[in-house]
Amino acid sequence: MNDLLSVAEALARVLNRVEPLDAERVALTSASSRVSAEDVVSAVDVPPFRSSSMDGYAVRAADLPARLAIVDRAAAGRPSQAALTSGQAIEISTGAVVPDGADTVVPIERVEVDGDAVTIPEPVPTRDNIREPGGDVEAGSTLVSPGDVLTPARLGALAACGVASVLVHRVPHVTIVVTGTELRPPGVQLAPGQIYESNGVMLAAVMEEAGATVTRLAASEDTEDAHAASLEEALASDVVVTSGGVSVGPHDLVRRVQARLGVEEVFWGVAMRPGKPLAFGCRGRTLVFGLPGNPVSALVGALLFVRPALLALVGNPDPAPPFRPGILAAPIQPRPERDDFVRARVTWSDEGALVQPIVGQESHMIMHTSAATGLVWIPRGVGALEAGSRVRFLPL
Repeated sequence: MNDLLSVAEALARVLNRVEPLDAERVALTSASSRVSAEDVVSAVDVPPFRSSSMDGYAVRAADLPARLAIVDRAAAGRPSQAALTSGQAIEISTGAVVPDGADTVVPIERVEVDGDAVTIPEPVPTRDNIREPGGDVEAGSTLVSPGDVLTPARLGALAACGVASVLVHRVPHVTIVVTGTELRPPGVQLAPGQIYESNGVMLAAVMEEAGATVTRLAASEDTEDAHAASLEEALASDVVVTSGGVSVGPHDLVRRVQARLGVEEVFWGVAMRPGKPLAFGCRGRTLVFGLPGNPVSALVGALLFVRPALLALVGNPDPAPPFRPGILAAPIQPRPERDDFVRARVTWSDEGALVQPIVGQESHMIMHTSAATGLVWIPRGVGALEAGSRVRFLPL
């Protein structure tokens, strides 16, 4: 592991191997947070007709101020059939069609009603409180493009334009393989030398938050046959994520078994802490990530490399981790040979995000890490970064 890749180069190599998944058409009601695989164009104007933006009275601006006869009522979905003439008003509700002959709407709060007449004491501008056809969307306008995430607002816009279904990239299927003879599921009685398996549920949460469906296999014992059985099953999915067994110890068998199963290793080893012995490879279109077994290392590797790959698989045009600017609350000494990803608590001030490194930065300290709300990227270098230095952090 003499030629460690930089974090940026490792991520570039991962994304270079990603081919977006096939597309499928789904109902709009099932498309939340999916990524569009097509241009969707509105077939209608929104709104499709002149409509009122207020409860009030549709009138002719040239008549005002005046006492006008109320000749009809217009409600949303129930247009008035009367054509307005001089000296007349039509009561109108929000969203209703503005009647022919009317060129403005006076809010109900600005009128005085007396039986079948309404008094409007002041002039009102033409077209006041009227929504013109196509004022929000014109027919032929592009609503979403390939790569657009279907947020609640975009789903609302599609529905408003009558779109019932949309072509989206298929959801990736991830299989997680944790390795270690010592691992047991939470809740069982531990024998001497055994520990509870925690990486599986943690990694599954990362993948599910990225929109994937996840299968977790039972922990694999540290034998080549056990690893081979688990990995062969996992390789039928879009993405395989292993935990443990990728370093250089006598029981680190994952890379050897993967090679036996036809996985091409793209790289092994990234100049970062925690998570240096991270491996990435492919078999066909299946992406294979080998994460270290220490839980914090596994979490950092998943956030920096696996999650971006999942986003790229569904066509997201900007899958890189969304690091944000922050300010160090305490000095940090960079490492000369590796980038450091420091767990921190993030608070906010008038100057921006303030990041305070937590106590307990060892890669096995998942309990300490659970208190962090940010992952601070400290590039390799010499010379301390003083409190107040500008840094970048990934919200957790």
